Amino acid sequence: MNLLRMLAYVTGMVNQALLLQNEYLVAENRILKGQIKGRLLLSEAENLRWRRSLTGWDARPWRKWR
Repeated sequence: MNLLRMLAYVTGMVNQALLLQNEYLVAENRILKGQIKGRLLLSEAENLRWRRSLTGWDARPWRKWR
């Protein structure tokens, strides 16, 4: 029982840390978006890297299955 309580405590601490980190990133994104005027022009490589970072998208997911 002691082990379960310790695990719950650590899990709660990790969840709290992640919530704080997310709140910070949301605030930072809001500030940065306010500083941007117009659209961002990305190179093809930057665009691909950006899309993959947002969605985990891979251009050829079928290669993973072979």
